[in-house]
Amino acid sequence: MKTYRIATIPGDGIGKEVIPAGRQVLESVAASETESKTAFRFEFEDFGWGGDYYRQHGVMMPEDGLNALRDKDAILFGSAGDPHIPDHITLWGLRLKICQGLDQYANVRPTRILPGIDAPLKRCRPEDLNWVIVRENTEGEYSGVGGRVHQGHPLEVATDLSIMTRAGVERIQRYAFRLAQSRPRKLLTVITKSNAQRHAMVMWDEIAAQVAKDFPDVTWDKELVDAATARMVNSPASLDTIVASNLHADILSDLAAALAGSLGIAPTGNINPERIYPSMFEPIHGSAFDIMGKGLANPVGTFWSVVMLLEHLGEFDAAQRVMSAIEFVTANPTLHTRDLGGTATTAQVTEAVCKQIAATSKASLTTA
Repeated sequence: MKTYRIATIPGDGIGKEVIPAGRQVLESVAASETESKTAFRFEFEDFGWGGDYYRQHGVMMPEDGLNALRDKDAILFGSAGDPHIPDHITLWGLRLKICQGLDQYANVRPTRILPGIDAPLKRCRPEDLNWVIVRENTEGEYSGVGGRVHQGHPLEVATDLSIMTRAGVERIQRYAFRLAQSRPRKLLTVITKSNAQRHAMVMWDEIAAQVAKDFPDVTWDKELVDAATARMVNSPASLDTIVASNLHADILSDLAAALAGSLGIAPTGNINPERIYPSMFEPIHGSAFDIMGKGLANPVGTFWSVVMLLEHLGEFDAAQRVMSAIEFVTANPTLHTRDLGGTATTAQVTEAVCKQIAATSKASLTTA
């Protein structure tokens, strides 16, 4: 029986609720596989890094923490953010340290309207909003290059430099073109702002045109990031796969999740495509301290991230069963959490998804 080593990092806020729920789903799908020829199991190691760790040690994670993750098959991450710690410390000290340290340069964010979800675009059919946003995840606007001088004085200066390398841009563009090529519509939109950012984004555009020559079966176009926001609202069916820089995709993917119904249902994968290092999967919502400990967090974003994790491991049948269970549950309004206009709790949604996974497993064994 195959054994997958999974690191769980709940992080802060509701991450401490949804990551244990995600582990329950992983354990449920593994248990449902025990009678099959493709059975597998998980070994979990939990890392209590985040705001609480910072209060004890002065850092969000140990300096050598990446070494503890390198031998894992995947990482399931919750959220980083604490109202008592500056945001730049929580983000750079944990999530970005992992993404950059393990060269998870492709941030992949699928978005679609799940069954039963009342999305805000009333004239948009579910088949019209079925996107994957590919975000460059290790450089660009989040390179961390910059500084401050003359702090506290009238002449204070602060700089943040967006760093784009040809190697970094080309590898994310190629990843996006390959992903678009694998999807039915074979359609890619390259997001840019080269009218104003006349150096790095012009290089971004040039590299996209060069890479496109290697993918003649992919139809692609270019869109300014501000125009892209309007296009996502007014013409969602014109989009399919989208590739953008670190900051641009960060913003557009939150808009995409809101248009699909809620940030609470949206997943993401921080991928190291070469598999030299483990990839990390997480819901895109924040730590949401206002509902922490109340059992109100929507775990669907974590469960969909579990689907991506299983796909990354090559367990496609298991991933499909989890996704089917998610759709079965979201189709039932009585199992909607508060962000979707319902009253269901985190535990109730988790229990329902796990029960559905078990039920579909028994059905498949009966018909086998």
